[in-house]
Amino acid sequence: MMIDTHCHLGKEDYDDASKVIKNMKNNIMIVSTASPADVKDVIALCEKHNNIYGTIGIHPEFADTYTNEDLKLIESFLTHPKIVGIGEIGLDYHYTSENKDKQKELFIKQIHLANKYKKTIVIHSRDAILDTYEILQKEKEQNIKCNLHCYSGSLEMAKRFIPLNITFGIGGVLTFKNEKKLKEIVKKIDLKYFVLETDSPYLTPEPYRGQKNEPKNIYYVALKIAEIKNLDIDEVLKQTTLNAKRIFDIK
Repeated sequence: MMIDTHCHLGKEDYDDASKVIKNMKNNIMIVSTASPADVKDVIALCEKHNNIYGTIGIHPEFADTYTNEDLKLIESFLTHPKIVGIGEIGLDYHYTSENKDKQKELFIKQIHLANKYKKTIVIHSRDAILDTYEILQKEKEQNIKCNLHCYSGSLEMAKRFIPLNITFGIGGVLTFKNEKKLKEIVKKIDLKYFVLETDSPYLTPEPYRGQKNEPKNIYYVALKIAEIKNLDIDEVLKQTTLNAKRIFDIK
């Protein structure tokens, strides 16, 4: 079994998501929202397909436009049995850092929801890793689990995050020829801290880079982890599946 812990299956992502879902038969997908507009679509996918779970949240790109009603919508579905986390939420200073305070405010409000409903936090952090760490350390309850989606920080920061009950989402970037930092992290950190993800339809791994990504391609991420850590592919798939089930409380 494989588990893609972070993908997007919206109408804007694929002309026909049913084919993508069929390609993951006997495997599991965790579909993530970014916008409040995605929430009901993710719920519908979860209810239609046994092998799909969801995380719901408001991405930092909506920090200037979200409303309290949007937060209430998120909260209203957090007791749904197939919603396994709040995400993707976090901080993104890549395109603008002028609204840092609003991003932090939105992030903290959703961490507090995670604390209240005992849900795993799925974190988007881009060019904001230190602020992300400091907010989690201060605001997250100790027993709440986290997954750092598409981790792009340093090895040093990864080691600082581990005591915060965190796993790292490893995706197609690992397979890119010029990617060195993530390869070092995968080599030096124990496999028990990694989960597989695609961020489909983005970040397609080699050998299909340049094409639209889909969840079945996590196999190539696992293959690269096995190569870097000198492990059998089956061992990587088994351990990362156990990790994902643990971090997202999937039975």
